[in-house]
Amino acid sequence: MPTGITLHQTSRLLEIGFADGRTFRLPYEFLRVQSPSAEVRGHGPGQEVLQAGKSKVEIRSLEPVGSYAVQPMFSDGHATGIYSWEYLYYLGENQERLWAEYLDRLAAAGAGRD
Repeated sequence: MPTGITLHQTSRLLEIGFADGRTFRLPYEFLRVQSPSAEVRGHGPGQEVLQAGKSKVEIRSLEPVGSYAVQPMFSDGHATGIYSWEYLYYLGENQERLWAEYLDRLAAAGAGRD
């Protein structure tokens, strides 16, 4: 369970603290391109859809899902990803590696962040 969640609209960061003392600052763009939704992940391995042009995306609202997750509504209309506490912790712990892999995939596809 998180101890606090704050949306920083100016810097476009979601700050989330956990009971173990860890705090992560996750950019909205990072959360959008790492969405756990079927729209992004597909329905199985190899069906992932590369998300390009998301550098300016914002989170318009953040709704609780039970006591286990949140569901953001992004400014590009995406609102189907349910981010469990475990998934947000995973994203925080692996942010550097996941971001580098995403940038590599963009480059390989000839796509960009804008």
